[in-house]
Amino acid sequence: MTKRFGFTLAEVLITLGIIGVVAALTMPTLMSSTQGAQYKAAYKKALSALNQMVTLNVALDDYNFNETTSTTGTTGTQNMYSMIKNRMNVVKAAGTGLTQTTLGYMISSNSGATTADSTGAGNYTLFFNDGITFSFPVGSYGCTMQSNGYVLDGSQTGPTTSNSSLCKGFVDVNGQKPPNKFIKCTTGSGDTCEVTNPVDAYPVIFYDQTLMPNSDAARAVLYGK
Repeated sequence: MTKRFGFTLAEVLITLGIIGVVAALTMPTLMSSTQGAQYKAAYKKALSALNQMVTLNVALDDYNFNETTSTTGTTGTQNMYSMIKNRMNVVKAAGTGLTQTTLGYMISSNSGATTADSTGAGNYTLFFNDGITFSFPVGSYGCTMQSNGYVLDGSQTGPTTSNSSLCKGFVDVNGQKPPNKFIKCTTGSGDTCEVTNPVDAYPVIFYDQTLMPNSDAARAVLYGK
């Protein structure tokens, strides 16, 4: 007689059941990690693009964030809207003073951001062709820390003098799609801040020719490994 070796039906079903349980336990974590990596990459791309935008504008039109004079409309030679519109592919704009509809979503502020940083009520919000949005208060112009020798404090969240015109806003790396939440530290704060699960909205501060993170968590995502 010829002996045949193989698995019984019961053994196969038990093995498949174990694989199913392991997959069910690990897939959510894997998907969350993948999405977090995508948010992180898009955030770095957005900051790089916005910094390149103002550098290009200085080269072509000879003015930066400091030399903007108004954000009260969609036209003009030296306002925030025109500078960004001229140098980036803006597919839609929303906010006070613009002809488009008002902002259709709000960001949940869970990182200590101010109202102006986190809502569209008094903001211009520009939607770029890659899905990223940049939102800033209507009164953002003449943004500088240079004219009176301003310096940022140790946490880089504000000036050490009262005369600063540093401007704040936020970048949302996937526009109106959820989760629409500001990044926050998973553990620690300041230099010890760690973010294990990046989300989509990041407070920023901008002045002169610079746009940079404006929270411990946003800096941790940008400069962390």
